[in-house]
Amino acid sequence: MTFQTALSFALPFGLAVAALGSALGLGKAVAAAMDAMGRQPEAAGKIQTGMIIGCALIEALTIYALVAFFILQGRIA
Repeated sequence: MTFQTALSFALPFGLAVAALGSALGLGKAVAAAMDAMGRQPEAAGKIQTGMIIGCALIEALTIYALVAFFILQGRIA
């Protein structure tokens, strides 16, 4: 198995794992924030701000994986 073959199998798999992890993390973070806002409506603004910052960081990791995918994709051919 050559380097290019291994990379062509590993890149889509790695991107899929990153996307799946990001989706699960976002779902769990938003669900927990909605639950907290339901229990403490007076703190909804602070909870929502924290949730948005957390979601942005989770999305940033997914974007890093996508950028790494495009960078390494050029080494396959």
